[in-house]
Amino acid sequence: MNAIAPTLGALAAARLAPLPDALVEPIVRAALAEDLGRAGDITSEACIPAEARFAANFAARGAGVVAGTDCARLALLALDPTARFEIVASDGQDVQPGTVIARAEANARAFLSAERVALNLMGRLSGVATLTAAYVAETAGTTARIIDTRKTTPGLRALEKYAVRCGGGANHRFGLDDAILIKDNHVAACGGIGPALQRAKARAGHMVKIEVEVDSLDQFAEALPYAPDVIMLDNFALEDLRRAVAMVAGRAVLEASGGVNLATVRAIAQTGVDLISVGALTHSAPNFDIGLDAA
Repeated sequence: MNAIAPTLGALAAARLAPLPDALVEPIVRAALAEDLGRAGDITSEACIPAEARFAANFAARGAGVVAGTDCARLALLALDPTARFEIVASDGQDVQPGTVIARAEANARAFLSAERVALNLMGRLSGVATLTAAYVAETAGTTARIIDTRKTTPGLRALEKYAVRCGGGANHRFGLDDAILIKDNHVAACGGIGPALQRAKARAGHMVKIEVEVDSLDQFAEALPYAPDVIMLDNFALEDLRRAVAMVAGRAVLEASGGVNLATVRAIAQTGVDLISVGALTHSAPNFDIGLDAA
């Protein structure tokens, strides 16, 4: 990569809009309530004077992409409204080992009580962002976009899908209510792709996209006359993906799904599909190691 060219992480950081505090704060407070339990942080209360202050830096322990800094900020402010929190490396930014992500200062008891929730959420989301960035890098030079799925941690979907965007990926639907996605069991229950698509088109509002999953070129050919917005090609061989791209001729967006990993994603992208959905972005992302170092 050219040394003066912006990295994928830098580009992601430049275009990211942060999630509203009103959306993030309830998730953070629920995590704090789980950790504080019935009596609060009895260790900090026993060992630390009530008026003591503590300053520390959140720092990366490895190379990756940052996400979730607002989770740490809100965790600290929830327990000490007077806390100071300075973000040094923004969400979506590439970091190296030792990079300071944020600097904070607060009541010592509050800081240490919020520490684990702050680190858990930042580590989880930065892990998702870092893995997403690895997939995006593998598709460089193609027109394919990496997208996520609904295989998210219960209660953390909005945060994890935001982390995917931090890594340069894009989002599939957020839930069952924002798009029609006809999968194999829907087809089976409806008696075929044709009846399923006919009913979906009769029901969908003008703002609702319709996607259908197919698992063979025969099913793909069956779906085309009904003009779905998106066709998911499930576990297609590379040659079949190329044939589907040629057959669709731009009439629908094509999403490749199944059998996608870092070793296979580039070859899939080179077939000409528009989207590649990767459940692993959220269900298998390793935690990104972030430490809290006293300043």
